[in-house]
Amino acid sequence: MPDAATVPVTGPLQQLAARLRHSGVRVGVGELLAAHRALAAIDAASREDAFHALRATLCSSRADHEPFAAAFLAVFGPAGRHPEEDPFASLGELARAALPRVAVPAVQDRPALADGEPVPAAWSSEEILCEKDFAHYTDAERAAARRLLARLAARGPTRSSRRTRPARRRGEVPDLRATTRASLRQGGELLERRWREPTRRPRRLVLVLDVSGSMAPYARMLLQYVQASVAARSRVEAFAFGTQLTRLTRELAGRDPDLALRRAGDRVVDWSGGTRIGAALATLNREHGRRIGRGAFVVILSDGWDRGEPEQLSAELGRLRRTAHRLVWLNPLAADPRFAPLTLGMRAATPHLDRLLPGNSIASLEELADLMEGELA
Repeated sequence: MPDAATVPVTGPLQQLAARLRHSGVRVGVGELLAAHRALAAIDAASREDAFHALRATLCSSRADHEPFAAAFLAVFGPAGRHPEEDPFASLGELARAALPRVAVPAVQDRPALADGEPVPAAWSSEEILCEKDFAHYTDAERAAARRLLARLAARGPTRSSRRTRPARRRGEVPDLRATTRASLRQGGELLERRWREPTRRPRRLVLVLDVSGSMAPYARMLLQYVQASVAARSRVEAFAFGTQLTRLTRELAGRDPDLALRRAGDRVVDWSGGTRIGAALATLNREHGRRIGRGAFVVILSDGWDRGEPEQLSAELGRLRRTAHRLVWLNPLAADPRFAPLTLGMRAATPHLDRLLPGNSIASLEELADLMEGELA
């Protein structure tokens, strides 16, 4: 890096600040003055010292480090000695001629890089977790997937609200108050028309998880997703069922997921038991129907193995579908390409569903989040 004593730094610093602003980093006059003071307090001839001093004054968060490094490289150039510099110049001509050159290959002797197609050096750990089946997760992978589940749980269905907000573009609803206030600046002339647009509010989300014995390989990870949804969003109701229905919304609430999952485990008394989906949905419709209300987005997470009567399951799903905004079923067995809804439970349920999705991986939960935010919202 050039010597700060001989080359003014105002110009390069302004170029660096301009590139940072173009990358989205907030750099103002205060940061530039702090950068000048930082360079005056260090040996500015040291590239490494100058890099860290400028990064400390111009970056306000860790996310700014990568754009800063790219901007620093573009303004001050790559690191290295100038071509005319010789590290052995102080030894004299005779001493330099006698130095061994075994470990210092000549520039022309370096092998040329072969042209080839670039290949990835390693797989992303997040990509592996997203595609891997929940039944094959290890304890370490379950802990690592918690952050991905929390990110997915923040996404959910929304609905149009009666409340409106100021619109940046021309809309359908004129804002008479804002238009009148704007006209006062023009002497009462209506030169600027203002508009309003409807806002979006969270739609109630109902998650009903099967915790019977056939769902044991998947229930643990799916319960983590349900807990993250309750903790991340408002208007979320959580239930678990085996032979009976249990409401878990209060137990799964809170910022400590481990404590919430322990409370839920203590609350459910039919864990890894039998399955009576129709009876559980009957309890949901009759005892919790007012709490759920109309227009909810209902998601059932179950493999469809049912010991109850298929007629009851069909009737209760029909009742639930008439009050719900959307009804989606997540079946971990549906991830198999050979899957077909042939069991009595799935044959009774399929006519009432808006969508049947696999529920065996994080990728399938991402598909559910896309549906909640998109075409089924």
